[in-house]
Amino acid sequence: MKNIVGVRFKKLGKIYFFNPRNLKVKKGDKVVVETASGEEYGEVMIPNRKVSDEKIVAPLKQVIRIANPRDNRHYEECRKKEKEAFNVCLKKIKEHKLQMTLTDVEYKFDNSKILFYFTADGRIDFRELVKDLAAIYKTRIELRQIGVRDEVKRIGGNGVCGRELCCCTFLSDFETVSIKMAKEQNISLNPSKISGNCGRLMCCLKYENDVYEEKLKKLPSIGSIVKTQDGQGEVDGIETLKEKVRVKFKDGDGYLYKKYDAKDIKVIKKATTEKIDQEELENKKELEELENLERQEKERVENDIE
Repeated sequence: MKNIVGVRFKKLGKIYFFNPRNLKVKKGDKVVVETASGEEYGEVMIPNRKVSDEKIVAPLKQVIRIANPRDNRHYEECRKKEKEAFNVCLKKIKEHKLQMTLTDVEYKFDNSKILFYFTADGRIDFRELVKDLAAIYKTRIELRQIGVRDEVKRIGGNGVCGRELCCCTFLSDFETVSIKMAKEQNISLNPSKISGNCGRLMCCLKYENDVYEEKLKKLPSIGSIVKTQDGQGEVDGIETLKEKVRVKFKDGDGYLYKKYDAKDIKVIKKATTEKIDQEELENKKELEELENLERQEKERVENDIE
């Protein structure tokens, strides 16, 4: 067990563990910590506590000090400089006619470098832009391409549910989302209904996915032939969370439908082909484009451009 404190550097950013040494801090305290890229100013989110060694990513960096008035003033000065640098960079982007959208600027607390975040549809040759910015600020300049999810997180807004976006309230990480998740949860495969403000698949598709995957293992596929207390029939639909199965029976020229608990039926023959969703067929092209954008977004985030 090790004594740690949890510190966050940005609103809704990740919480990192640090060694507080002999310092006692409380939630909300501002601290200056040691990081791999120099000193950083952050806010304590988790006060002193003991955690098991397996939860710690070594090496554990240290809290240098509780922020003093001078640190607080310097932090506020950095925020003001960021706004000025944002306008300067916008001007330079226009001068170089670059197809990129500047979204944010970050001054490192130790003045070691300035980061400029942007979005773009492809790779951008910004070497001349970097030269111009380095000449103006006389420090290391880093341009980092981010995804549209990160852009919307910075802008803010409300989702289709009416609540403030998850990424603006509690999400600190973006997990991979897929069309398959929507299928398994029996959600409409209309792109406009499963896409968020960012134009990508809604993050909330991930929330219940593990539960659905676990329950689907206990359920027969649609089209499977099953034995019930009322005879043999074909699975026509499933209610995943309730673990219920709708079975259709031949009834003269038509069909009779009845629901059963999954535990009360026995699969005689598994479905040989997956049921074709008409809505999926109608939106095939748009869904493929959405999946492709999702893959590109993941690759782009994993390969920060410096």
